[in-house]
Amino acid sequence: MTLTNGESDARLAVTAARAGAAVVRDLYGGRLARHEKGAGDFATEADLAAERAILDVLHTARPDDAATGEESGPRGAAGARRRWLVDPLCGTLNYAVRTRLVGVNVALRVDGETTAAATADPFTGEVFWTDGTRARLSTGDGDSDGEEKLTPSAASALVDVNLDPPFPNAPAFRAPSLLADPDFIEWFRPRVVSSTLAVAWVAAGRRAAYVTDGHLADSVHFAAGIALCRAAGCTVTGLYGEPVHTGRGGLIAAADPGTHTALLAMVRRQAQKGT
Repeated sequence: MTLTNGESDARLAVTAARAGAAVVRDLYGGRLARHEKGAGDFATEADLAAERAILDVLHTARPDDAATGEESGPRGAAGARRRWLVDPLCGTLNYAVRTRLVGVNVALRVDGETTAAATADPFTGEVFWTDGTRARLSTGDGDSDGEEKLTPSAASALVDVNLDPPFPNAPAFRAPSLLADPDFIEWFRPRVVSSTLAVAWVAAGRRAAYVTDGHLADSVHFAAGIALCRAAGCTVTGLYGEPVHTGRGGLIAAADPGTHTALLAMVRRQAQKGT
């Protein structure tokens, strides 16, 4: 079967994410040195080794593409049309304390648009992927083994909120304050996974929504999850309803328009009180 460019890139994203996930899984539970990055952030040997594995896969298949890794930074031409964004272990603190809530994110940006992406769960073997049009979940090791369509659903009423700083929109918006909104308490139930694996879960119908503050343009953490949600048909905007990566930043990724409208109203109400 001849693959289109988008399909081929998506398959490569899946292969690379699986390579990183295998490293994360193999090193889990061992005594791993921490490499401090400042402001309370750190990487482990698993982060570094997983990133090397991912970049090796990408460079072998696409030697002319540029890449940006969370740990190693950018490589290749600064203005490259094609750039891979690699987050080798999202949820490092979870991982370091032996909590199996982490994701491996690989996304391809072509002329500023994410055209292929994959998020792998090292401990379930699941890979959520998109070729920019379709959004799928793969549970097998082959190219099409165990694939199913990602179908968003708000039925769980679970909303994952990123409570990790920084909060650039404070004091107008503080993510922890969202949880105290009377409408949030009435309609939703909060979850804090502390990994962007939860963004993929919105696309898969396991979360009703995901909310975060922050400047997410070209983010190695969020590019894959946003692409998955868009391809799955979620409602995805910035924190105040503007197109993603514009305005004041942040993200509301919701399974359906009704959930998005409700959360957007809460954010705007908080902003009115905070300014």
